Amino acid sequence: MSQDLIVTTEGAIGRIRLNRPKAIHALNTAMCEGLLAALEAWRADTAVQAIVIDHAEGRGFCAGGDIRMLADSGAKDGAEARAFFHTEYRMNHRLFTYAKDTIAFMDGITMGGGVGLSQPCRFRVATENTKFAMPETGIGLFPDVGGGWYLSRLPGRFGQYLALTGHRLDGAETLALGLATHFVPAEKVDEAKRCITAEPTRIEAILTDLSVDPGRAAILEHRAEIDRLFASDRLEDVFDALAADGSDFARDTLATLRTKSPQTMKVSLKLLLDGNSMSTFEDEMRQEYAVGARVVQRHDFLEGVRAVIVDKDNAPRWDPATPEGVSDHVIDQIFAPLPDAEAWSPA
Repeated sequence: MSQDLIVTTEGAIGRIRLNRPKAIHALNTAMCEGLLAALEAWRADTAVQAIVIDHAEGRGFCAGGDIRMLADSGAKDGAEARAFFHTEYRMNHRLFTYAKDTIAFMDGITMGGGVGLSQPCRFRVATENTKFAMPETGIGLFPDVGGGWYLSRLPGRFGQYLALTGHRLDGAETLALGLATHFVPAEKVDEAKRCITAEPTRIEAILTDLSVDPGRAAILEHRAEIDRLFASDRLEDVFDALAADGSDFARDTLATLRTKSPQTMKVSLKLLLDGNSMSTFEDEMRQEYAVGARVVQRHDFLEGVRAVIVDKDNAPRWDPATPEGVSDHVIDQIFAPLPDAEAWSPA
């Protein structure tokens, strides 16, 4: 078992704690393998009634995946990156289909891989510390780990807005959009875990009793603007709508989008369009794997990681540099199904 993961059994609770604080608990392959192994061991263990997923220490639940490894692999043959995606998506799928109750405590930064860990869980607890986002377009990636499934099922066009902009939601907003099931003050989180361990048959009642009104969910005030400005699944139309609108919100949003990868913004819109009609989560994971296997080796991801994570100049040079430069043919190539021998599967 990886030292980056702490797996214990406490009474009738299986406990999985992410333990990579210097990386804000970003997932690596060994962590995903360990989590899968724990879920499998507990699946048929009648003594374990529910699973709690949280983090050991530090300021975040999970900041994502091992981006630097993905970029290093993508610059070569991409094999290590594909192995990571295959294992991570198996973990996502296992959680999505898990029969026992699962509870994720999203106390702090919950981004990328952290979204993939939390969203399949039956209970998803936000706090005042929650910072929830899928910021991948800023590094030439896309909202994977089920993003095409979860974001496409949000009210109105919130999913498209979040996927393109990488906007950070606070705890109140995460609850308001249904991405969290409960809002528990951070000071009550340990009490929630103790009570759940003591009474694993009363999880929902315990979380409800400890929940409070989180207050104003600011993003809801922009619902009408987001639905109107992000109405199209064509990126050029979104840019045109934002440019034609005179509001501060539209101007600021357009400025944000101009910093993101046009290629992966188009990938994201298609991902959500397709994801909304996917019949199973397995289908979603299979498509995301094919897309991820290709995007991780393309220029924009390598350049995005250079600009944001390696050199930290925050000045990526996207290629193509504009939405118009990204052809439908390129998007079709990225989304083409993999041969059966290379395709993702839950096993």
